[in-house]
Amino acid sequence: MKIVIASLLIFVSFSGIGQSDPKSEQILNTFSKEIKSLNSFYMEFSLHFLNKATGEDSKQKGNGFVQGDKFSAKLDDNEVISNGMKIWTIVHSEKVVYESDADDDDEESINPKKLLTIWETGFKSKYEKEDVINGKKVHVINLYPTNPAEVQYHTITLYVDVNGKELHKAIMKTKEGTTMTYTVTKMDKNIPVDKSKFVYDARKFPGYQLIRD
Repeated sequence: MKIVIASLLIFVSFSGIGQSDPKSEQILNTFSKEIKSLNSFYMEFSLHFLNKATGEDSKQKGNGFVQGDKFSAKLDDNEVISNGMKIWTIVHSEKVVYESDADDDDEESINPKKLLTIWETGFKSKYEKEDVINGKKVHVINLYPTNPAEVQYHTITLYVDVNGKELHKAIMKTKEGTTMTYTVTKMDKNIPVDKSKFVYDARKFPGYQLIRD
């Protein structure tokens, strides 16, 4: 079974923000330009998964490297590696590796770049207010899916710094009552990244079953 943690992380290519108010659109476009200008970056984030109806309450930590179309990321004991053409999703608890084409990247991948460009397609945005997180002023922006019947969530709330350079937090609420809170705890921009980060080496995973989609 793949890692169903990233219903939030579902967008890579920019196609514009439809039906959005001008203020939210300007802020998000500014941040998109910032991310696209980077040669590489490293980020650390936490995920809080909460469903009061079922009593499920869990916390995870993750990190990821991005360079162009290549990325590698970890969320607790699971990881994903992409060389820009293929994606390998490694589920250690099951000793299984799922291989797919990068063009087929879907909701179940841990792509750190997606976390920072989540508004770029399939959403309309609405500016809510200015707030303060950990002593820093942020813009609070709500995202609503343009085709709600096709997705499992109904609202994503973004907390973007007032300069439009950093995403501090993203909260996704699903139709079934789950709230997933992603908090970016560290962001290093334009850092050197060893190319081995984006190479899948089967020798490092002896005894793992490889499943090609």
